[in-house]
Amino acid sequence: MTLLASIPSPAQGVWELGPFPLRAYALAIIAGIVAAIWLTDRRWRARGGAPEDVLDIAVWAVPFGIIGGRIYHVISSPQAYFGEGGEPLKAFAIWEGGLGIWGAIFFGGVGAWIACRRRGIPLPAFADAVAPGLLVAQAIGRLGNWFNQELYGRPTDLPWGLEIDPENRQRGFEAVATFHPTFLYELLWNLAAAAVVIWADRRFRLSHGRAFALYVALYCAGRLWIELLRIDDANRILDIRLNVFTAIVVGLLAVAYLVWQRGRPREVITRGRDAAAGEDGVAGEGTATGSTPSASSAPDGDGDRRRDRG
Repeated sequence: MTLLASIPSPAQGVWELGPFPLRAYALAIIAGIVAAIWLTDRRWRARGGAPEDVLDIAVWAVPFGIIGGRIYHVISSPQAYFGEGGEPLKAFAIWEGGLGIWGAIFFGGVGAWIACRRRGIPLPAFADAVAPGLLVAQAIGRLGNWFNQELYGRPTDLPWGLEIDPENRQRGFEAVATFHPTFLYELLWNLAAAAVVIWADRRFRLSHGRAFALYVALYCAGRLWIELLRIDDANRILDIRLNVFTAIVVGLLAVAYLVWQRGRPREVITRGRDAAAGEDGVAGEGTATGSTPSASSAPDGDGDRRRDRG
């Protein structure tokens, strides 16, 4: 007897609260951001960062990331907005779904860079702290695709096939009822990748952007095979989805960066801009910082307890 015949899609993704629509997609994005900030804060403090740093940086990175994600989505999937029968104004309707992770990471990185510059924090060090939190946020955000019944894969009769309502099926697949649940594949892949990044950071004391590069490489590896399953409209090059090429190029660049930066010791993040390490707020591992160095330890999200809190 089959325990699972298929995965049902939610009956609705929007709840009307008077004049205000409550959208599952928006809730998933918000929940992912909150989880990422929480995990990043734990990891950043463990590296010696100040408690208020993460929220201050998020104020810049999150809006930049959302805008960048929307820009990439519209550029890579323009048919719904500028194709035949498209609605150009809906390109601004972020609340209806549609954020491209590549644009979100790039523009979010620009926002984080601006905030890090203002606080005297090196961006690579902060990127290492945020890496697994981004994966967790992306995993939670994929639940929004489930509620929206979007971005699913090819037809399948596997027992975990995803049921899609007729009105949400892609053109040419109107007679098919179940599809690969690519939202679930990516959700599980991202959580597993987050665990790998945390483990590798503990085991190899990754620094200078290497934990972030590992995140990018792992995400691209998963996104590559998941992208090959998807059937939603997207720009293509040589009849291959644009995002496939993006995943390959970005993934290879991340691997190259890992190789280039291998063997570098973990930096120690000082708590103030005026530390002896200079305005960038970083000293090499084992270097005393501040006028009165002192050793202390505190539990953190990545298990590293040796920190100079001077």
